[in-house]
Amino acid sequence: MALIQVNLFSSSLMRTVPIHVILPVDKLPFPGQVKREEKPYKTLYLLHGILGNYIDWVSGTRIQRFAEEYDLAVVMPSGENAFYVDQPDSHDFYGEFVGKELVELTRRMFPLSHKREDTFIAGLSMGGYGAMRNGLKYADTFGCIAALSGAFHLEEMATRSNEEGIFFSTRTFIQSRLGDLSQLLESDKNPKFLVEQRKKSEKPLPKIYMACGDKDGLLESNRDMADFLKLQGADVTFEIGPGAHEWDFWDTYIKRVIQWLPTEKSELGVSSGNVGI
Repeated sequence: MALIQVNLFSSSLMRTVPIHVILPVDKLPFPGQVKREEKPYKTLYLLHGILGNYIDWVSGTRIQRFAEEYDLAVVMPSGENAFYVDQPDSHDFYGEFVGKELVELTRRMFPLSHKREDTFIAGLSMGGYGAMRNGLKYADTFGCIAALSGAFHLEEMATRSNEEGIFFSTRTFIQSRLGDLSQLLESDKNPKFLVEQRKKSEKPLPKIYMACGDKDGLLESNRDMADFLKLQGADVTFEIGPGAHEWDFWDTYIKRVIQWLPTEKSELGVSSGNVGI
């Protein structure tokens, strides 16, 4: 399993940014196992949560093992604390970066499928929101969206007046990331707004998977989002499992995401510790 760190220049962000890529090109089958057909890889663009960066998923979950088992390429960018949306004043077009530029660049660099049905986006918490928002905004690119413990409490954010507590819960911070909060719910930063716009265009929505822990403070906003998507006719799977807003839950459910995706289940190959004895 190749784990690759890339530093690339982004015109959307106007600076050099790092990404991690999991690419199972070096997968060595055991004797008797069928070797994978040589063809482009299905790809998951995987987003971290607030306070994290591009190494979070590798250090917090078994994503490398899951990716190898399902012959899946995984691309993990850094989103800083920017909610993966466009912030023109500082030329931080994170939505454009994740939803368009990163896909184009990695497809040029690696043997990745260019097909919508083979291209997926997922994330946790802030990244769950980012996956939903950008998966819908760039729905011609992504065939599937998965959001774990997504930060979907936009109605509450739009009316927040509190300036106390941890920095990312304050109105000042939220407005610095999401813009004028009085316009938030009727903008392309609101996944519900994007669903309605997509339906008006009579174009298909991506398939959607959502999961949240039964002890997670974001459970009700996730339930509300899932109910909304179902009412809009989206193909959505929503699961509630034991756990809170933490890595044990995300490690369990990222495997469920990969099993839900139209991936190609195969077998683990020869690797460190897996010697077939």
